[in-house]
This record gives sequence, C-alpha cells and structure tokens, in this order.
Amino acid sequence: MGYLSPPPAPAPVVVYKDVGGLVTDYEAQTEQYRRENREVRLHECRSACTLALSLPNVCVYPDAKIKFHQAYNEITRETDLGVSAKLFAAYPAAVQARLGYLTREYRILSGTELIGLGMRNCNSPSGTMIAGAKTKTPSATEIASAQSTVNPNPWGDIARKVQSAVSSAFSGAPQTPPTPIRVAV
Repeated sequence: MGYLSPPPAPAPVVVYKDVGGLVTDYEAQTEQYRRENREVRLHECRSACTLALSLPNVCVYPDAKIKFHQAYNEITRETDLGVSAKLFAAYPAAVQARLGYLTREYRILSGTELIGLGMRNCNSPSGTMIAGAKTKTPSATEIASAQSTVNPNPWGDIARKVQSAVSSAFSGAPQTPPTPIRVAV
C-alpha cells in the first residue's frame, strides 16, 4: 500500500513501499492525514513520502528504510532548492540534525535510527495507536487491587545476601565465608 492510496478511514495507513512522486501530491495527502488525525505506519518510504515524518501519528518499524534526497524537476532533472528546503523543514528537529542537509543522492535512515531519534516504534505496545482512540482510565479499586498483588522486591533474601557478599568483598575486612547462595529458576 502506498502513501497516496490509503484504506478507508479510520484504518491506519500502512506504507509498505512508496517511491515518492510530486511533492504537491504528498503535501495534500499529508494535510488530509493531519486533519483526520490518521495513523501512518512506515516500512519503506522514499522522497516526497518522507513528509509523513511531520505527522503526529506516524510510527516506523525497526526494519524500516526511510530515504531522503533533494527535490528535483522530473523533466529537467534540476534540483529545486525551494521545495527541498520545504521538505527538510517538515522533518522533526532530531531528524534534521541527523541528516544535516539533503543531497541529490539518497541518504537512508533505518527505522532503528529513527526510533533512537524519538520517532514512535510501530512494534512497541504503546506504538500501536488508532487515531482518536480513547484509553480506559482504571478505577481506584483496580489500581489498589493491582498494587496489592505486586511484590516490591521479587528477589527478597537473595538480593540482600548478594549485596552483603559484595559489600564484604570490597570492605577489605576478613570475614567468614558466606553461605552459598542457591537460585532456582
């Protein structure tokens, strides 16, 4: 599925491979997604498709490949610095800083790199979001019930024994050897 051929709203737009095209077409589609608060998930996205990074509900898969380059006139092949500047300005500040600038050649950022720069990971539990969906706020009773079942120190006595052994090892004072620690998994 491409960026310009979305499924019916409110389904997320999943971009498997989009090679780009006219920047004006992508600008119009990006603004429509922004108005609809639509989620866009990126696998492979090139050229004008990179405008998707300006959306609030965009996410990238860790194995994604996002390919950036300067805009150019398809007929004359001349670089359009004005359109290139608009594209670059649309990217999040961290992506701009990582790229530095656009060139005529592709510059590729992986999904893992983009996630490291603060883009949302489509695979993380909090990464999947249906635009406009509301989350249920747990009641005070549900919170209290959940907290009462949580053991604050699941390692209990083992952690204390390890801490004591480490402390005595670095204290320099001779001591009787500690009892062996047994861990059952």
